[in-house]
Order: sequence, then C-alpha cells, then structure tokens
Amino acid sequence: MSIDAPGAKAANETSSGDGTTAPQTPYSKPLYRFYVLAVLTVVYVFNFVDRQLLVILQEPIKDELSLSDTQLGLLTGFAFALFYVICGIPIARWADKGNRRTIIAIALTIWSVMTAMCGLAANYAHLLLARVGVGVGEAGGSPPAHSMISDIFKPKNRALALSVYSIGIYIGILIGFALGGFLADAFSWRLAFFVVGIPGIALALLVLLTVREPIRGWSEGDQKATEPAPPIKDVASLLWTRISFRHIALAASLQAFIIYGIGNWLPSYFLRTYEMDLGTIGAWMALTTGFGGGLGSFCGGWLADRFGAKDVRWYLWVPAILTSLLVPVQLAIFLSGSANFALIMTAPFHFLSAAYLGAVLAVSHTLVNVRMRALTSAVLFFVLNLIGLGIGPVLVGFLSDMFTQNAVTAPLGTAMLICGTIAAIWSVIHYVLAANKVREDIARRQS
Repeated sequence: MSIDAPGAKAANETSSGDGTTAPQTPYSKPLYRFYVLAVLTVVYVFNFVDRQLLVILQEPIKDELSLSDTQLGLLTGFAFALFYVICGIPIARWADKGNRRTIIAIALTIWSVMTAMCGLAANYAHLLLARVGVGVGEAGGSPPAHSMISDIFKPKNRALALSVYSIGIYIGILIGFALGGFLADAFSWRLAFFVVGIPGIALALLVLLTVREPIRGWSEGDQKATEPAPPIKDVASLLWTRISFRHIALAASLQAFIIYGIGNWLPSYFLRTYEMDLGTIGAWMALTTGFGGGLGSFCGGWLADRFGAKDVRWYLWVPAILTSLLVPVQLAIFLSGSANFALIMTAPFHFLSAAYLGAVLAVSHTLVNVRMRALTSAVLFFVLNLIGLGIGPVLVGFLSDMFTQNAVTAPLGTAMLICGTIAAIWSVIHYVLAANKVREDIARRQS
C-alpha cells in the first residue's frame, strides 16, 4: 500500500491514544518508527562529521595554505553558513510539497562528494568553494528530517525524538575530532576529507532503499495534511506574527553562536595556549563533545517533554535555565590556567550548550500546521545558522586577530570568553520572553 496518500478507512486506522486516529502504514509498527529515526540520526552524524572535520584540521590547513584566523573563521562559519541558509528555504519548501526521503538522499550525496573534494584543494579559493558545496548539500538534510520525525512521533514524545536525532550532531563531532586528529597526525589532513566523505554515498543508497515517506500529520490524524503546502511568503508572514517564534529564533541563534563561535575554536585554543599535540586534543574533544553534547541533547528533550506536558512554557524554561549555567562554565575554562581542568570543563560546556535544540524544534512545530513544518525548521535554521554559524566563528577570529595586533594577553581565549558570556546572557533573555508568549501563540494556531 502506498503511504504517500492518506488512508481514510476505519479498518485501516488505529487510535493514536490522544483522541485522534492514524492510518495503518509501516509506521504503525514502533520498531519501524525507531528504525527510521535511527537512520535519520546516522545521516545527521555524517552531516556533522563532514561539517566539523575542518575544525580539528584548521591548524595544519592554516600552516600549509598560510591563512589568517579571519580566513579560518570564514571557512568554518560564514562561507558555509551563507549558502546553507540561502539554499535551506527553497529546499524546505520542496520538502513540504514533495518526497522528503528522496530529498535527504540527494542532499547526502552532494555534501559527501563535496567533503571529499576539500582534500583536493590547492589553495584557499579551492577550499572555500568546496565548503560552499558542502553547505549547499547539507541545507537539504535537517528540515525534511525534522518534518518526517514530527509526522511519525506524537506531540508528547516529539521533543525527545527530535533530541535523539540531534544527538547525531555530537556523535558526528566525536567521530570527526577523533578520526580527523588521528589521520592528520598519522597521514595528512587531505586524506581525512576523503575517508569521511566517500561513505556517505553508500548511506544515501540505504535511505532510498529502506526508508518510506510518511503520511503528513500521521501521528496526529491531522486532516490539514491533505491541504497543499502554503507559499513561502505565507509561512514567513505567519511565523512573524508569532511573537514567541521571533524570540525562539533569536535565543536559539545566540545559543548556536556559543556552539560554533566558541566550540569551533576550542581545538585551536588548547593547541596555542597549552601547546598540546593535535591527536591528544582530538581525542579529548571527541570525548567531551560527543558524550557531553549527546547526553545534553537527550536530557534537554527528555526534561522538556516531562515538564512541558504540564505547561508548554517549560519547553523554553528548560533551555533558559541550562543556558544560564554556561556563564560560570566558560569562566572556568578560560580563566583556570590548568589544561586538564579546562579540558574536563568542556564536557559540561557541550552538555549545556546542546540541551536546547529538541525542545526548540518541538515547540516551533506546534506553532504551525503539518504542511509548514519543514519550512519552519528552515526559517529557524536560517536565523540560527546565519547568526550562530555565520557570525560566531568569524567574529571570534576577527577579535583574536585584533587582540593579537594590540598585544593583548591570550588573544584567542579573551575573544572567546567575551563573545561566549555575552551570548549566553542574551540568549536566556529571549527564552524567557518567548515563554511569556508561547501559550497565546499556540492558542491562535489551534483556533
């Protein structure tokens, strides 16, 4: 039976447990739902292995290609983010209308090939173009996946499901740091790009062969799923009227600023400040980012679902509370003067910075109907990545260069501490403001 069209017969429907009915599909079996979630999470792992590999390799790349910190910040941030966010909107519109499974497979193939091409770069311009290609490909990864997950998991479990998917970020960073550091030390940074890029093509084939496109709104029995996807401008206008979404987007963007602006520079900070070797730093970053960030992503979604069942504002209060704790953690990392203590404190840094995404995505999807979810994710990621990924690494790199020219002590660490502390406090303010409006905005959608 095709699962691209709604099933409307009572004999082919099952109760959702919350007053709605869901047509019988392969997703009626919990095991298949969890299998698809696992496959999408692995795709996200590849997404971040390919995206973040440059972070652990940036020092040998800087030496070989004679780059400045500002140029490195452009490679890891703005050059990638600009095309990522620009392409994300039309791809998400396609995902709200077309087959999301196929879009994900195509996107995965593109970004995997372009990652391998980074290993062939002969100069800065070549590497910049390859990174642009990675950004274009990865723009088609998350919005379709977010939409699929929201369709196959009920609202009461949605933040946790999206958080499990988001764990792929930290598993990807773990693999990228560990594998990239080892390959760069043992062989060369160029080989690392080939090793992590090529396997993605095989994973794309697995997605095409084993993942089925779910019915829109399947988990909620939403009859609006049969309506056509609205134009981009209508979705944008609707989101603009949701005051809570404006604050959610700004809060998440500032949180992403910390993740990318501070996280992307941590390997260079330890290399320059404590003169550690790249393999050791890669191993430490793999452990603290992978396990700390992965656990934070899971716990953030679990806490949001648990407390949010009583009051939806907890979907925003939970990340607000955890983000506020990033201020003392960053002070400990950059002011301790101890390499081992600072490295250990990167674990709570990644735990706290990762705990927001599942909750933020779940509550954002609650503000719109099922034909707007991929585009809502894309709009959120547009703001999030433009500010967080686009500006974060570049601003830290620029300040580091400026402080170096003015003989400021510990220029990179000083730049990271200033940017990270301000961003954390500012983010908490927007989470609280969003919580004050979210119930009103959800009521408007339901009416």
